[in-house]
Amino acid sequence: MKRREFLGNIATGAAAVSLSGCATGAATAGTTAAKRPVSMKVGHQHDHSEATLRTLAAFGVNHICSGHLSANMDEWSVDALTRLRQHVESFGVQLDAVPLPMSSNEISKAELPEILLAKDPARDRAIENIRQMIRNCGRAGIPLVKYNLTFIGVVRTGRVPGRGGASLSHFDYAATKQEPPLTEAGAVSEEVYWDRIEYFLKRVVPVAEEAKVRIALHPQDPAMPRETGWRGVHTVLGSVDGLKRFVATVPSPYHGLNFCQGTVSEMLAKPNDEIHDVIRYFGSRGKIFNVHFRNIRGGYLKFTETLPDDGDVDLPRALRTYREVGFDGMVMPDHVPQIAGDTGGQKAFAFCFGYIQALLQQLRAEA
Repeated sequence: MKRREFLGNIATGAAAVSLSGCATGAATAGTTAAKRPVSMKVGHQHDHSEATLRTLAAFGVNHICSGHLSANMDEWSVDALTRLRQHVESFGVQLDAVPLPMSSNEISKAELPEILLAKDPARDRAIENIRQMIRNCGRAGIPLVKYNLTFIGVVRTGRVPGRGGASLSHFDYAATKQEPPLTEAGAVSEEVYWDRIEYFLKRVVPVAEEAKVRIALHPQDPAMPRETGWRGVHTVLGSVDGLKRFVATVPSPYHGLNFCQGTVSEMLAKPNDEIHDVIRYFGSRGKIFNVHFRNIRGGYLKFTETLPDDGDVDLPRALRTYREVGFDGMVMPDHVPQIAGDTGGQKAFAFCFGYIQALLQQLRAEA
């Protein structure tokens, strides 16, 4: 990450925000909600290199989820995690979360595939490692971990042109010529999937409670047909009803969601009409632990990812809804378009940071 490039573009992101759009609909949020303090903060979820941390500190992005940690237990010792936290804090940035080695990769590329494949006794050994990782996070002063429980990984069908010639990630279920072959897991029914989820949660949630470390699940990206699933997998975590069942499976204040707003929007027929009530449902129950703040055009089974100000969802209104339910965690840029000359999406992410910072500043002024 090049600090000067980021600093040169942060103003662009801030200037892009329509503060009049942020004010639109304020009355609908209610006077009481509008006066609530703004406790959420802009966050980051990529690498924790010195260059990145210096740039983030300059942006006022003072909370992060660190980059990738492998399944190697040496990286998860109390000493290693404490050193990581202290390294981040030395730049004036707080390490709010780390990712468990349970990523959004397809099961054949997963680091701990035995957990979802139910390969015993390897599954129990892998889950015990996850339990120890959570315990060690608690001892090292890291309050949150995020993870996925996916067989099929993230699925997209191509790219389409966007504003200014940007290349946008796109998904169109109807455009797929034929469904790819089954995953390594074979056919996975809803019953089998829920059984494996419950097996994991019943062993992990109690440890999260003891360690006082919240565990945040990322939903399935994207939603697939509810009747058939994808590649033989009924993607139970790809619907709002599925997420409701998930958070209720093992009730605990330490068990909730890495609420990817873009992914949840992909589950909805009319995202801008529906997403705000979804935020209210999970947020009012304390189940939103952090937010991936991403916009899309389209909805269920056909959508395009956009920059935050260029999609169908009213993001200023969404941020106001998070305040309404008392959300106090990180709001993080997620996926960004590919722009010519923008190596690694640096300029696009700078735009997103500025956009979120400006919205939060406006919300503070309202409060």
